[in-house]
Amino acid sequence: MNEADLLTDAFGRIRETVHSAVEGLREDQLAERIDGRANSIAWLVWHLTRIQDDHVSGVSGLEQVWTADGWYDRFGLPFGPREHGYGHSSEDVSNVRAPADLLIGYHDAVHAQTTSYVRGLQGADLDRVIDERWDPPVTLGVRLVSVVNDAMQHAGQAAFVRGLL
Repeated sequence: MNEADLLTDAFGRIRETVHSAVEGLREDQLAERIDGRANSIAWLVWHLTRIQDDHVSGVSGLEQVWTADGWYDRFGLPFGPREHGYGHSSEDVSNVRAPADLLIGYHDAVHAQTTSYVRGLQGADLDRVIDERWDPPVTLGVRLVSVVNDAMQHAGQAAFVRGLL
């Protein structure tokens, strides 16, 4: 297994977890907030997908699927097109409502763009510094692992909430 295969597999596992957390649920179930303040499945999946879309497009030079493919308009959320959920208030979380097919459709579109990009990577590509604002500077490999880690944590949270429902 090479680096591209490893990353493709990791992003595929996120996709599988997202599907299992979302499929078969009604919109009201996806928007359920366990204690009235916790993140909903809809918000968690939207957020993890927005972060993946934002970060991978940022390193690949591709336009975000969110705007390029019209997902921003389809979701119709009360946020600007660059919003991805970081720092959202409880009210913002409540505003993320979407049916399962929309959440899965957007995630699958981002997954397709992500895996198309990572399949073309080679080991040396992962050492490329992409962000010098940190000490040490962030490489492409570190950024992609960070995206995988964050997305899998949120996908696991969504699966946990589904289990409580």
